[in-house]
Amino acid sequence: MSKVLQGIRVLDFGRYIAGPFCGTLLGDMGAEVIRIEKVDGSEDRFLSPITKTGDGALFMQMARNKLCMTLNPMKPEGREIVKKLVATADVVVANLPPDTLQAMGLDYDSLVATKPDIILTMISAFGRGGPYSNRVGFDGLGQAMSGNMYMSGTPDQPVKAYAPFIDFGTASLAAFGTMAALYERQNSGKGQVVEGSLFNTALTMMNGTAIEQAVIKRNRVASLNRSQTSAPADTFKTKDGWVLVQSVGGPLFKRWADLMGEDHWLDDPRFKDDITRGDNGELISARLAQWCAERTSQEVLDAMEEVRLPAGPVLSPQQVLDDPHIAAKGLFQPTEYPGLDTPAPLMRTPVELSETPGEIRSRPPTLGEHTQQIMAELGYSETEIEELRSIRVI
Repeated sequence: MSKVLQGIRVLDFGRYIAGPFCGTLLGDMGAEVIRIEKVDGSEDRFLSPITKTGDGALFMQMARNKLCMTLNPMKPEGREIVKKLVATADVVVANLPPDTLQAMGLDYDSLVATKPDIILTMISAFGRGGPYSNRVGFDGLGQAMSGNMYMSGTPDQPVKAYAPFIDFGTASLAAFGTMAALYERQNSGKGQVVEGSLFNTALTMMNGTAIEQAVIKRNRVASLNRSQTSAPADTFKTKDGWVLVQSVGGPLFKRWADLMGEDHWLDDPRFKDDITRGDNGELISARLAQWCAERTSQEVLDAMEEVRLPAGPVLSPQQVLDDPHIAAKGLFQPTEYPGLDTPAPLMRTPVELSETPGEIRSRPPTLGEHTQQIMAELGYSETEIEELRSIRVI
């Protein structure tokens, strides 16, 4: 089966999530992705270590389908290697501030001087052009500065989501932009800059709230897990756990009232539509909380499924690993890695294509596993490679 991006070479100078996962998605779709890493290993390799050598859980997810070489692009010899790599590449991915890109010779002007049709996918915390341009930042800053944290948790305690969804969202949008740029290059022969930022992604996800505030000055504050624009939509404690129920629209609200056996909810003007139900959601949540507290999670979920109300259990990570739907669809691919006693369950490509699906073809690389191979392809002799190793360029 042919791959969508077969024949495309990507240089992945990314770190942590936003850059690397962009490269991961391109690799899943068939691109050859070379991860360029610090000589002693980049910091993101060692987050949440799961092997004796310190390789981390996040790295397992980010580095599949990639080759790995070590390189110091800040040294003159390293800059020369960067140029030779760029000459063979179609895309450069880097989630670094603009001034750092320039220092490494990865700014667009430097890249184009070597490869005129190159595509630079650059990802930063805040993007170019504003007063925050050269600030560094992680996912949490996007959550904090977009209104998301303010609207999560409670008025007394803003809450950051555990999952770095701004990072993953930015990576996904950057991959989308990169594929659009590759498509355009097929027609025009020209490369371009694809720019993503954590702040742009976060503002996109919170844009509806910003629009509402600008237009009607609603001045919302956080209400923990309870929705403010529909009901019932909240988390509820059962006899043996927690469930989430999420209802939007009149038909689902009627199903809920019927399940409760209480028609009065349907005749009360406080609950006439989604927004009024959201405004008075505490009352609806209190009623459903009482109902759920009298039942086990499975009893709640069975009853919700019978009347077709969206609901699901709040699962622990171990329960996620044991979930029958995940097993039936094969969403996690067991992947061997040197030093692991148990294969790592790597989540497959999250978007499923019927004819040209993404796939995990190779395990994550060990540190510098392909340096010798790639340097030889660039024309370096074994003697030159060893000399560059001795001065820690590679």
